[in-house]
Amino acid sequence: MSRLIKSNYSNAAQLKDLMTAPPMSAAQHAEVMRKRIAQRRMVEEARELKRASSSYYDKR
Repeated sequence: MSRLIKSNYSNAAQLKDLMTAPPMSAAQHAEVMRKRIAQRRMVEEARELKRASSSYYDKR
């Protein structure tokens, strides 16, 4: 079972830029996390719908 694995290292930022950038504020972090959670939920719901529809057609 081969699955595509999403790389966590797709950001091409330089280490110096990352280390000298000001820290993210709590509000910015919360917004990023909300977006990430929303995207994950959309993917999970799509996966569940796909499984449900495939099992519906398998029963026919």
